[in-house]
Amino acid sequence: MPDDAVIGCVGVLHVGTRGQRGPGEVVVQVRGGSEAFIAWSEEPLTKGTRVLVVESRGERAVDVVAFPEPSDPLDELDRL
Repeated sequence: MPDDAVIGCVGVLHVGTRGQRGPGEVVVQVRGGSEAFIAWSEEPLTKGTRVLVVESRGERAVDVVAFPEPSDPLDELDRL
């Protein structure tokens, strides 16, 4: 059964993914705590990558994509 509560959550890979060749593990903040899920991705992602959960496969497995840290708008002003 899919876990819709986790879709849209941001997490960090504790074990990198191997793309279609194998999953990793992501820890996300959900339901007031931290939970670990098996993480699948289209492309390999390294340990420590910040990711966005885009789909739940059920049974504590999710699909993720890389989700970079937001940039600080003030940093952009420094470059002008």
